[in-house]
Amino acid sequence: MSENIQVGSVLTGKVTGIQPYGAFVALDENTQGLVHISEITHGYVKDVNEHLSVGDEVKVKVLSIDEAAGKIGLSIRATEEAPEQPQRAKKPRSKRPAAVVQHQDDSAQGFNTLKDKLQEWINQSDMAKK
Repeated sequence: MSENIQVGSVLTGKVTGIQPYGAFVALDENTQGLVHISEITHGYVKDVNEHLSVGDEVKVKVLSIDEAAGKIGLSIRATEEAPEQPQRAKKPRSKRPAAVVQHQDDSAQGFNTLKDKLQEWINQSDMAKK
């Protein structure tokens, strides 16, 4: 890899290939890196081809260098100023009264196993049919 390339440096390169996950950018004759789709521009990128074409000259920032794997991570987004986000007015929270739970008797409270309640449900169902 080229020794003048360091993490954090901003360089100019040429797009050499486009894949669904990003674009390959040649930094010099021997070195190229990948601009991941999430690093192309601020905001959502559905298709890399909508933003870049092979042969485009782009300004990139070096995010990472993996000497062992021979990979360089690049970002176009890091060289651009983030668009200003419009301020959204906060919505007032609605004040709802707390739920009121009414119990028929003390035996209805708590957790019961299905086995314990099954006969009771059968009896209730039989009475409803009559």
